Amino acid sequence: MNTLRAWQRTKQDAGFGSITWSQSYGGAELGAEYERGFLAVEEEFQTPEGHEAVTISLDLVGPTILSCGTDEQKDRYLRPLRRADEHWCQLFSEPGAGSDLASVVTKAERDGDGWRVTGQKVWTSGAQFADYGYILTLTDPQAPRHRGLTAFLIDMHSPGVEVRPLRQMSGGSSFNEVFLDGVWVADADRLGAVGGGWQVAITTLGFERVVGSRLTGGAPNFCDLLMLTARHLGRASDLIVRQGLAAVWADQKIRWLITRRADAARQAGGVPGAEGSIGKLAMTEGLRRIADVASLILGPRLVADSGEWGTFSWSEFVCGVPGSRVAGGTDEVQRNIIAERVLGLPREPR
Repeated sequence: MNTLRAWQRTKQDAGFGSITWSQSYGGAELGAEYERGFLAVEEEFQTPEGHEAVTISLDLVGPTILSCGTDEQKDRYLRPLRRADEHWCQLFSEPGAGSDLASVVTKAERDGDGWRVTGQKVWTSGAQFADYGYILTLTDPQAPRHRGLTAFLIDMHSPGVEVRPLRQMSGGSSFNEVFLDGVWVADADRLGAVGGGWQVAITTLGFERVVGSRLTGGAPNFCDLLMLTARHLGRASDLIVRQGLAAVWADQKIRWLITRRADAARQAGGVPGAEGSIGKLAMTEGLRRIADVASLILGPRLVADSGEWGTFSWSEFVCGVPGSRVAGGTDEVQRNIIAERVLGLPREPR
């Protein structure tokens, strides 16, 4: 990850790290087409592999602070965030509140000119690397749902913060439990109004789903890898395999069009909305299809990663796909959002 941070600093200092951002915070104030052009050129070179700790900081927390933060918060946090000098994590989900995010019970109570935060968060990606966290808390248990929540920016090195990595079935430990025991947060680090945390969180989730629709691991590359695997194992002429490869390619084209539409809306000054759910759902369905095609090609070889040329560690990928269908809001939640906010169907019974 250190090489990735260095690469982000190099891009930022050269004027290519925040192409669409305001010059006030280190950006170039250019349109999204310039950013797409740079990314296309960047993909032609071998650069450090992405890491969720950097992605969360750059693509989720940064835009949220830019949209909802005070001038003081923007001045303090955005420039070091964009240079990857400081990493962030997103403290949303809890053991009893995942997709139903309005049910969070981690509480923040007034304490002088600040707040005391107590509770537990879980599935927090990159928390073990984070310098700061963006947390959603319950500040008014008597208020109606969605109106008693408040968001804060929290120092992850504060007394009372404990991070415990969780082992995943894919073998990694990118998720974490985070325990908060009376952690003091200044009111100046409150993000948005008291009781306005839901609106702040919705802003972040919009960015998350747009970003999630892009995080396909590079579907054109997946097409190439799947084809190489099929040829290596003598499955390239199998009609079912060929149909699967064609479907993977078509999924990528669809996601590319969805991303272009989201970028156009962002360039016009809008905040990501329900189109993010369309992109996120398309992404998870695409990953599921890639996993299915890889499983079809490999057969029993999928059971263990032998290191054989042409198999590309598909077992780890296949084990990781179910997590993508939960992270950032489950597929079922995305379908509800699309049904209610895009298609105008009646709301799900509460």
